[in-house]
Parts: sequence; structure tokens; C-alpha cells
Amino acid sequence: FSTAITITEQPVSVSVPVGYSFSLRCRAEGRTSLQYQWFCQHQSVCCPIPGATKQDLPITAQQTQLYTCRVNDVYKNAVFSDWVKVEVHQCVARGLPPQLWRGEPVIVLNPTEQQVEVGKPLQLQCAAMGVPAPTYQWYRNGNLLEHQKKKKLWITHAKVSDSGTYLCCASNSHGEHWTNAVDIHIGEQSQPTPALLQVCHFLFLVATGKIALLVGNNRYQHHPNLMAPVTDVFELSRLLKQLGFQVVSLLD
Repeated sequence: FSTAITITEQPVSVSVPVGYSFSLRCRAEGRTSLQYQWFCQHQSVCCPIPGATKQDLPITAQQTQLYTCRVNDVYKNAVFSDWVKVEVHQCVARGLPPQLWRGEPVIVLNPTEQQVEVGKPLQLQCAAMGVPAPTYQWYRNGNLLEHQKKKKLWITHAKVSDSGTYLCCASNSHGEHWTNAVDIHIGEQSQPTPALLQVCHFLFLVATGKIALLVGNNRYQHHPNLMAPVTDVFELSRLLKQLGFQVVSLLD
């Protein structure tokens, strides 16, 4: 004679700071007495937890792990609960979570502003603590992004139209919390100007040898244009090269 076991309360995933104490819960019903055994998985190794044979599993968070509970009856029927994730944040800003924290979402990682070249991948990331673990929803320019519902927003090939102001909402049964808003610019890669290339060459020479920087300015806002700076730079450049200098000349 055998009978089914029904899990009536599944454990739920949480996202908590290191050192936080809480319990995972599992409840089941059957026609006979039931036995519980909790398992954890870390780095692809799944092991029973010694002594974890009650409906509630007390945990003091140390590292991110997966957990499940096996329920047996006297006829050796067995069912497993859902796998749940206990995500542990090692680095949390001082003062978080507040002493009266009841599990509402608390943002611990905000996205950052970026400039991305067209066609390159765009990745934004955020993270929040919460009990139960928060769900995520990304927005651009105030508009919900239908398929961006994870901590990481990923766009494989960014387009100009992907530019805008992004933020994410983390929510659970206790409330919601929004990340900072960040501006994302998608555009063509800018080419260095000739003047910038000259400056880069100058800086290279500074690091490698004896150099001279000559600046000749012909044009002034409130004075007629001059002619001498051009010839002066040319003559000084020739003389300095004879003395063994590397010369960088900039005009106007």
C-alpha cells in the first residue's frame, strides 16, 4: 500500500548579507508520518546536511548555495522540494541591512554609465538583497523592457536606438526598490583628431628621449594674423634637430 506525498509549502530563495540568520521552510502532507532531509549543493556537489531532518532548516549565511528538501513516508515514497538559492552578499555597505530589516529589497549594486560602440555588446548589472529574493525589471526612458527581467541586462549588438536612461526595479512581497538611473550612449567610435595624435606622439617622446615642443601661433582674436611664427618654428626646429632633439611642432 502506498500513497502520494504532497508538498504544501515550498522553500523560497533569498538574497541576504553574509552572517544573516534565517530559516528555510518546507511543509508536506501524506497519509503516514513523514521524514525530512535537507540537501545543499555548492560547486556542483550535492550532499545531505547532517542533522537537517526537520521541516525548518536554520541557516547563518556564509556563501551562496542551493538547497532542496527530500520528504519520505514509511512506504519509502519520496518527493523533493524545489531547489532554492541562498544568495550571499559578501560586501555590503556599512549600515545595510538596517537593524529593523524585514526582507524588503535593498539595492547593493547599481548599474554604471557607459558609452558603447554600435554593434558591440551592452551589459548593465544590478543586485538587491531581499527575503524572498527580489525579482527584477529593467526600464529605458521610463518604458518597461519586456524581456529584461534579470539582474544583468544584456544586449548582444547595441544599436543607436538603445541609447537612453536605464534603471531597474527590484521587488518582492515586502515592497520595491529602484536602482540609480544611468545614461547609456550608443554611437560610432570616434577617431582621434590630428592634434590629439600629435600630443600622443609628444607624450611618447617625453618618455623615451630628449625632445623639444615648439608651438607657433599665427592667429589671434584681437590682433592681425602674424607671419613670423611659421618661419620661427621652422628655423628653431632645424637647429634643435642638429643638436639631437626630437622635435614636435604645433601651429595654431
